[in-house]
Amino acid sequence: MELIIKSYANRIGTLQFNNEGKLNCLSHTLMDELMRGLHELEQEGAHVIVLRAKPGVKVWSAGHDINELPEPRRDPLSYGDPLETLLRNIQDCPVPVIAMVEGTVWGGACDMCCSCDMVIAAEGSTFAMTPAKIGIPYNASGLIHFVHHIGLNKAKEMFFTARPTTVHEAWNNGFVNHEVSKEELETFTYDLAGKIGKNAPLAVRAIKAQFRLLTRGALIDAETAERIQAIRRKVYDSADYAEGIKSFKEKRPPVFQGR
Repeated sequence: MELIIKSYANRIGTLQFNNEGKLNCLSHTLMDELMRGLHELEQEGAHVIVLRAKPGVKVWSAGHDINELPEPRRDPLSYGDPLETLLRNIQDCPVPVIAMVEGTVWGGACDMCCSCDMVIAAEGSTFAMTPAKIGIPYNASGLIHFVHHIGLNKAKEMFFTARPTTVHEAWNNGFVNHEVSKEELETFTYDLAGKIGKNAPLAVRAIKAQFRLLTRGALIDAETAERIQAIRRKVYDSADYAEGIKSFKEKRPPVFQGR
């Protein structure tokens, strides 16, 4: 079964999640298909790409497939891992990528939305960054995405509490571009995509590339980079990280000991 359904019309490419049985979780296979679809649509001449789920879903994406996370003592979000590669592919895609969201968005899928150029969300949608619920030390590049989008204090609240943020809150803090009714979501999103598609494609590509370069974050020295990695290593080497993964697979609440 194809986990991503690709379509193209009127200069607009669409990549639709097709794995409702597993809540459109970001498995390695789905992420591979998504990256391939981005590349193919850009090669086919798309001026803009829309990421979406099927209409009416309750879960847009449940985020990273926890069953595919590495065992303890290995960084779950290192540079070459599939999720990190996917996020860079979206950010580096030459054409604008729009996330059209309906339902709940969890964990890595929330970061995927953050990596898109725009987010259009239906009323009732929610966004939650949940790594703290299962003991995952999120990485610096991911944290920087959120700081750029919603500011330092809002990013801290989102990560520290792991609670779902309503689409209205997300719209107020700048994470979401537009909040629309479920009935208007598709029409509104494709109308916006159509407006982008009618503009000069080389200019839009150049502007996106500049935004990408300008928002890569401040440079940090080598010692700080090593210190960040050491801080994260203590967590993914910990008993709590092992407990978080084990409890998820056993479908029970985790019992964290802080060690």
